[in-house]
Amino acid sequence: MSLVAASDLARAAYCPRQLYYARQSDDRGPPDEVEARRDLAFRYPELRGANDAALESRPIAVEPAEYRGNLDALAADDLWDRLVDPTERDALLTGKDCRGVAHKLLAGDDGADDPTPPTPVFVSGGVPPPEGVWEPQSVRAVALAKALAWERGREVPRGLVEYPAVGVVRPVRLTTRKKARYRELLWTVETLDGPPPRLDDDTKCEPCEYREACGVRTRSLKSLLGL
Repeated sequence: MSLVAASDLARAAYCPRQLYYARQSDDRGPPDEVEARRDLAFRYPELRGANDAALESRPIAVEPAEYRGNLDALAADDLWDRLVDPTERDALLTGKDCRGVAHKLLAGDDGADDPTPPTPVFVSGGVPPPEGVWEPQSVRAVALAKALAWERGREVPRGLVEYPAVGVVRPVRLTTRKKARYRELLWTVETLDGPPPRLDDDTKCEPCEYREACGVRTRSLKSLLGL
C-alpha cells in the first residue's frame, strides 16, 4: 500500500469531499500568497527590527506593533534560536503510513540533562484560532511527528505549527485522542474511491475552491434562490 501524504490527511480533516476533488486536479500546490507568508518564517530577526512601513509591505495579518510584540515574545522562548536557524528546511519525512514535508526540522539535544527530541515544524500560511491550532494543521503536525519518529527510531512527542503571518508558534502534542484521529483519517484517505457525502457547512464550503465542482449551495446562494 502506498504511503499517504500528510497534506491529504489535512484535506480529509477539513472535508473528505474536498480531498476527492483535489485528487482530480493537477494543481494541488499552495497558492502564491501562502508561499509568500511562509517565507516570513525565515526572516524573523529582520522583521523583528523592521519599521511599520517595512512590515506593512509584507503579507502579515496583524498590525506592525502587534507583529513586533509577537516576535519579541517568541524571541524570549527557548525555541527562538532553533526556529531562526533550523537544522533542515523542507525536510521530506517518510514514516510507516505517511510522508510529508516539514518546513523546518529542529534538532534535539541528547546530551542535555533533560534530552530534547527533534521537532518537525509545519509552517502555515494562515492565521491561528484564539487557542491551539486548526484541526487540519493539527493532523498534519501529528503525521510529521510520527514520520520523524519512524525515521529516527525514537519518540517524538510533539510537532509545531508556525503562523508567520502573525508571528506565533503553537505546539501539537501527540495525545491519545490526536493519534486516534490520525488513524481514523488514514483509513478515510486510504479508502476514498468516490465523492463522499457533502458537508453542507457554509463556513467550510464558502471558501472552498472546489465548491462549483462539488455542487454545494452556500448560504449566499441559498438566500439568492430563496431556499
